[in-house]
Amino acid sequence: MARIKESIVAYQLADLLRVMERLRDPETGCPWDVRQDFRSIVPSTLEECYELAQAIEHEDYPHVAEELGDVLFQVVFYAQLGREQELFDFDGIVDGLVRKLLRRHPHVFLDGEIEGVVTERASVEDVKHSWEAIKQDERHEKSLSGILADVPVALPALPRAQKLQKRAARVKFDWPDPQAVLAKLEEEIAELRAALAADNAAAIAEEMGDILFTGVNLARKLGLDAESGLRHASAKFERRFTAMEGRVAACGEHLADYTPQQLDALWESVKAQDS
Repeated sequence: MARIKESIVAYQLADLLRVMERLRDPETGCPWDVRQDFRSIVPSTLEECYELAQAIEHEDYPHVAEELGDVLFQVVFYAQLGREQELFDFDGIVDGLVRKLLRRHPHVFLDGEIEGVVTERASVEDVKHSWEAIKQDERHEKSLSGILADVPVALPALPRAQKLQKRAARVKFDWPDPQAVLAKLEEEIAELRAALAADNAAAIAEEMGDILFTGVNLARKLGLDAESGLRHASAKFERRFTAMEGRVAACGEHLADYTPQQLDALWESVKAQDS
């Protein structure tokens, strides 16, 4: 296999765009890359974003840099597809992004100019109010008049629920405090108990969804991100379960051979050491 020629010159964005163009060349490009389209690379895009999030959570910053490169490659891939179909190109993406950032930050860029400086510092609350007003204007320009109109359906369920709730809260459709949400959560749990008692499958599914949605609402009212919270809880469960497996394997045994009572005792022991 031919070795890649080492270079002391750092590659630039133009080089990355050219590499992407070469990869997509119908005659001399990569067979896999040539076959891809907008839809086919979406799973890769999502995977790269989650890998970036994981690297950040682990504070593995060399890996963060690598994953940022992978996410950037996804953007460049879409830009190349857009250019080939004469829909848009990378320059247009950058231009649109810069214009949007200038428009949405009037508290930083005086008269919408990159070097225009606003001398009076705005508060975080002022920025939030301004941001939402600007985004609402943008929604009107796109004929998206509804408060929830542009919340992407393709978002994962937890962040989408949180985003829907945040939007509704902006027009004061919200719980007054976490205690009120806790009361609602208890009400939803009681309704799930009733559905279980009635053995009503449809009601059970609906009430379970309501519990999850209310749990997201509670996290939001507590100032927490539901997605991050669940990822942390999943990682904790994985760590503790793996520790259980390790203990059992060290004795030459298998978890599947343990009784529920033994598993519970083992879990509590691992949990105590992990606290």
